[in-house]
Parts: sequence; C-alpha cells; structure tokens
Amino acid sequence: MRPLDSFFQPESIAIIGASRDEKSVGHGILVNLVKGGMFATRHNESFKGYIYPVNPNADEILGIKCYKSILEIEEKVELAVIAVKANIVPAVMKDCAKKKVKAVIIISSGFAEFNEEGKKLQEEAVSIAKNAGISVLGPNCLGLVNPHASLNASFAPAMPPKGEIGFISQSGALADSIIDWALWKNYGFSKLVSYGNSADIGITDLIEYFDADKETKAIAVYAESIPKGREFMRVASKTKKPIVILKAGQYEAGMKAAKTHTGNLAGSYEVYKAAFKQSKIHEVSNVDELFEAAQVMAYQPKLKGNSIGIVTNGGGCGVITADNCFQEGLNLAVLSEDTLKKLDSSGKMHPAYSRSNPLDIVGDALPDRYEAAINAVLQQKDVHGLIVIETLQTMTDPVENAKVILKAKEKFPSKPIIAVFMGGKFTRMGKLFLEAHKSPVYAYPMKAVLAMKALLHKKL
Repeated sequence: MRPLDSFFQPESIAIIGASRDEKSVGHGILVNLVKGGMFATRHNESFKGYIYPVNPNADEILGIKCYKSILEIEEKVELAVIAVKANIVPAVMKDCAKKKVKAVIIISSGFAEFNEEGKKLQEEAVSIAKNAGISVLGPNCLGLVNPHASLNASFAPAMPPKGEIGFISQSGALADSIIDWALWKNYGFSKLVSYGNSADIGITDLIEYFDADKETKAIAVYAESIPKGREFMRVASKTKKPIVILKAGQYEAGMKAAKTHTGNLAGSYEVYKAAFKQSKIHEVSNVDELFEAAQVMAYQPKLKGNSIGIVTNGGGCGVITADNCFQEGLNLAVLSEDTLKKLDSSGKMHPAYSRSNPLDIVGDALPDRYEAAINAVLQQKDVHGLIVIETLQTMTDPVENAKVILKAKEKFPSKPIIAVFMGGKFTRMGKLFLEAHKSPVYAYPMKAVLAMKALLHKKL
C-alpha cells in the first residue's frame, strides 16, 4: 500500500499559486486552509499545521507571509498544492523535488484531458515527481478534504460534516456539489478526494488507503474510467470495508464525454459490470443511491439471507414495497404459525390485521402495536431483515415509532432494520430522530428496498 498520510495528515502545506484575487482558485484554496471554506458553516475549522503561500508577486496574502518560491521556505514542506498554469507546472515540480516535498496535489487543468501538448506536460511533471519520490494527486482535480483533521486542501466551497464515509471521486465538480448537499442533509464524511486525471495516485491506491483508515467505515466511489483493471479487482476483492460505486460513461455518449473530461477512455461497461460483481462491489445507478447505500452499509449489519419482513400501517404501501422487493430480487419471508400466535396473543393487534407478509397492522396502529409486530417478526429465524413503514394518520406518533425501531435495533443487532416514514412536515421529527441515531429512514419504499439490497451485497 502506498503511504498517503502526507496528503490526508500533513504537518505543513505550501500553496503554489496562492493569490490575492478573491475569484481565483489559488485564493480559494488558501482561504479553505485558513478558514475551512469560502462559505462559513458550523463545520468550518482552520488547518492546524503550517501554511506557506507561494506567489512571486505578493509579500503577504490574508495576513500570512508569502514566498517568491517554495525554495525560499526555510522549514520543511510536506504537501504542496499547485494551482498555476499548466505550462509552468513542470518547473514548479522541479522546485518541489529540490525542496524534498513528499506529496503534491496538482489542481491545474490543461493536461491530458485537453490535448496532446497537455498530455506531454502531464507526463513531464509526473516523471520529475517519480524520480524525486514524490506522490502526485491529479492533475485536473478538486483536491481533498479531511474533516477529522480540519483540512480543506481544495477549492470546494466549505467543509462537510465529520462522518464515516470515504468518498473517492474522479470528478471535482461532482464532489463540490456533494459537499453542498452534505451540509444540507448533515451527511458526514471521513475523507473526500477528487483524483482527476489520476496520472499517479489513482482509485486503487485510494481504496487501499481508505480500507486501512480507522475513520472510514464504507467507501463511496464515482468513476468514469478504471485503468489497471486487474490491480483494481485484486485490491477491491481483498478490501474488508464495503465499496459502493457509481460508474459513469456506461454508453457511447458518456464514454466520449469521459475522454474529454479527464483524459481517460471509459472502456466497455459490460466488462466493468462483471468486474464489480466478481470483486463484491455494490454498483448503483445514481448519486442518491450511491450515498444512501454507503451510509446504510456503514451503520447496518449485513443482510445474512435473502428473506425479509415488512411491517406497515398502510396496506397499499405494503403492496408497493412487496412489488419493489420482487423487482430488486428480494424475497419475502412467509410468517410462521409461531409468529402468528405471538401476534395474536400480544393483545395489541387489530382484529383486521393481515396475518401475512407484508404485515399490515392497520392505520390506527400506535407505537405499542408497532413494537409487538416488529418483535414478533424479527424473532422468526428465517426473517433476516425488516422494512418498517409508517404512513401518517391522526393518531400516528412518528417520534415514539422511531424510538420503537431503535429499541428493536438494540434487541436484534444482527438483523438490519430500515424505516420508511412517508410524508413530510408531520413526520419530520421522527425522521430526524432516526437520522440522529444513524438509523436509515427514507420517504419512499423503493429507497428502503434498494438499501436492503445493498446490505445483501455487503461484505462480512
């Protein structure tokens, strides 16, 4: 495994191309390091290590001493972030080699993704780095963010919340938008990295690093191309942590776009699809599903068999969920006579309850009826996971229902429980309560079914 701590845990950083121009990338990166991000949020914190702006035309930026060259810095520099024109990068890399920098992030674009001349510049810069033992992230990338170290070495707009999802993205713009979404949803990341053209450090190196990272519980990946396919499969297959991937460039139009975006040809999607399956990587089809699947894998146990239960206070929603399960290849357990006896003897069931799976406990269900139903179904050995659906009636108590679900999670820790709280305004507090306790909850049945399917594919 390549040591990448100099990227994610550096003690000192030089920003080559730091600028006083507030609209420039170089200025944005410096602000991010000093203040955590251009847009203030409660998650923004400044980097605790040493920061060295480098710009031959400035004496100070943001009140910090500025250096004409990285070679003028007397102290050691562990990480250099380069944001200058592409044609200057090889010369800057030579200075980094002389300074014995350990790692470099090349933010600049205009390399292999641009034209043949750019490809030659990229090869020259990386060759200089390799000869000096410098690891390179990029070029043509956003950079990286480590919320646990208050490190925003990117031009992303802000620092996302701390969490346990490691996000690896070939696209910097997508990562930017995901950070904004994460702030809105309070979705946490352990680390977030954009690798761009992957001229040196690539997806395989990052997966291997995240697998060993104690702050990461699940790995989410957006990729357009995956070079060195055999090496990728070898690393992914032995990874202990679950990997969820969104593969772009599945069709001809997307493949062509990938070539102009990062300079890498996407390749045959059918080959990728087979490789993901063989490597036990869970593939998804959209961005929402990418992060929902990663989150559920981080916080829920594996679905150890393909047999689930559904408890609902709305018969129609139970039918929809059953259809969704069939569509996605999930099997519904048949409720045993013993389970039905437990339900009948609980004294909590409505006379008209369904006595089958989906278990419709009728619209007037209070939390105690939910509790009796959930416990009885989960006690059945061949029920490996449970989807609990709440539709809103006048007597429904979303927060107390959420507490019942959390109690069941403690009682049955080896079986995943996924909630569907349908509605908006009046179910909001129940959803927030579950989310605060890292328990998955969705507004629609299909999302819960897809999450449960992801757990069927989760590594042990």
